[in-house]
Amino acid sequence: MLRAMWALPLAASVVSLVFAGVLARGWVTGRRPFQAAWVVALLMYAAASLALFLGILDRWSEGEFRVYWAFGAILNVPWLALGEGYLLIRRRWIMAAALVGLVFLSAFVIAQVRSAPIEDVSALAHDLPLGREVFGDGSTAHRLAQWIAYPAYVLLLAGCVWSAWGMRGRAELRDRFVGTLLIAAGATVVAIGSGIGAGLDVVPVFTVGLVAGIVLMFSGFLRASRPVRVAVSAPSRAP
Repeated sequence: MLRAMWALPLAASVVSLVFAGVLARGWVTGRRPFQAAWVVALLMYAAASLALFLGILDRWSEGEFRVYWAFGAILNVPWLALGEGYLLIRRRWIMAAALVGLVFLSAFVIAQVRSAPIEDVSALAHDLPLGREVFGDGSTAHRLAQWIAYPAYVLLLAGCVWSAWGMRGRAELRDRFVGTLLIAAGATVVAIGSGIGAGLDVVPVFTVGLVAGIVLMFSGFLRASRPVRVAVSAPSRAP
């Protein structure tokens, strides 16, 4: 039963790659910074989902868990939050500083997770190993998820809610309103599914949340990207 769950993270990886491709094509034509940031986030999501697929299918290797932990548990949400920041913050110097900071932070995270000693190799035999089991409770590699991903999720969710709040009641922006809420819902589904699924070692909850969340986010993006239709009133006749 658990071995059959490999199909869901593989599906999540494929969907995130398609999502990234759509965004990359949009960035080539429009050069909107949020698209580039989300492409990075989605490629990380795809890599982490692929590592999860391999770990569930044929047990975890150290390399697979490090990829999953760095890109899935820590880094992809901050890059999504950066993309949301580009949509909300108009001062270029602020976002330039945020981009530079996140690039250096990402390099630091990758270096830390890549070199972190494995505290308990036997933990890799679990279907969903926990960072505190593999790297040790309180280790830097373990704590980075709490220090970085959790605040980034709060920022992402707050940004989506703020955007939706500004569009409420405007009929011409209904697609963007609904799409923004779907993106927020998708990120929340992933967060809840991973928290409960990994915390309780329940593979179906984790994997269903993984694929359902990315599908919701992709659907939300497609909905929000629909052209805005502004109703044009017919000219009134002179009396």
